Amino acid sequence: MKAEKLVEIIGADFYTGVPDSQLKALCNYLMNTYGIDQKHHIIAANEGNCTALAAGYHLATGKVPVVYMQNSGEGNIINPVASLLNDKVYAIPMIFIVGWRGEPGVHDEPQHIYQGEVTVKLLEDMDVRTFIISKDTTEDELSAAMEGFRKELANGKQVAFIVRKGAIKYDEEVVYKNDNKMIREDIIRHIAKASGEDPIVSTTGKPSRELFETRTANGQSHKYDFLTVGSMGHASSIALGVAINKPDRRIWCVDGDGAVLMHMGSMAVLGANAPKNMIHIVINNGAHETVGGMPTVASKIDLVAIAKACGYPHAVCVDDFDSLDRELEAAKARDELSFIEVKCSIGARDDLGRPTTTALENKQNFMEFLK
Repeated sequence: MKAEKLVEIIGADFYTGVPDSQLKALCNYLMNTYGIDQKHHIIAANEGNCTALAAGYHLATGKVPVVYMQNSGEGNIINPVASLLNDKVYAIPMIFIVGWRGEPGVHDEPQHIYQGEVTVKLLEDMDVRTFIISKDTTEDELSAAMEGFRKELANGKQVAFIVRKGAIKYDEEVVYKNDNKMIREDIIRHIAKASGEDPIVSTTGKPSRELFETRTANGQSHKYDFLTVGSMGHASSIALGVAINKPDRRIWCVDGDGAVLMHMGSMAVLGANAPKNMIHIVINNGAHETVGGMPTVASKIDLVAIAKACGYPHAVCVDDFDSLDRELEAAKARDELSFIEVKCSIGARDDLGRPTTTALENKQNFMEFLK
């Protein structure tokens, strides 16, 4: 199914979402067609944010919006779907497009396995009618499904297209880049060197993969690191929980800009608690790179000012390795919560691997190390 045809059959003129690799074709089509345009397309911070934004669009226009997401984002939409959109409340119609990671029978990473098993059930439990788009779904079948959906939408219901792997295609290429010079894997190497044998909690996606490969290349144990392979946006809160309960250990958090944006309230909690033994590093490339490179709003906001406003005693931004090394050493030397934003380019090695230990092994090794 061509992304263009999917959009044509749906017939909506406003899309908002959080990018997903399974929906890369759709995301690239929207970026090529609209870019980031308030009237037609907005990439939001998290899926609940998208849902509320789309509800506002409907209230203002009377039209039906579309929200796209990876199925991991279903957890973020449960509250607004159940308590805002549902026809027992405000009856706000909405179309969801959900990338089906971890579909049963299709190999995927461990963080997607259970989510894949419950993807359809979660939507159905929220009274959202579903239609699954496969590689062999025809335009006529999709049109018929959309026609049935229109009756649901007219009654203030929500519907969802669940997209299987490889089901949507788009032939045009989109190049995502910025003007930053520092490469993320090199940044992580510098952090790993500075941290020594301190524990590190790293965020989901490529940062954790690169940290794992850095340890392997250095001949180091992986016991120092908790790789948050799922649960996007929560690595800093995990690190806070560790730091509070291990006050004699310095705890590092390697975060990403998309993850920070997804649950930015965690920065307020961090700043209010201000653990003296924690260093929070945000590698900011202004992109959802792990799922394709679509932009975040992080290149347009001042994360350092936000950190300071949240109560972080020390917050800086660096864009070269000399400054990074200097700030890493300064953070180690002080007995205060520190925040370091690192400006980063978009891109990673084509042969970047994935952790070879299981998530359970990672947890057990990390916990044993913390003892």
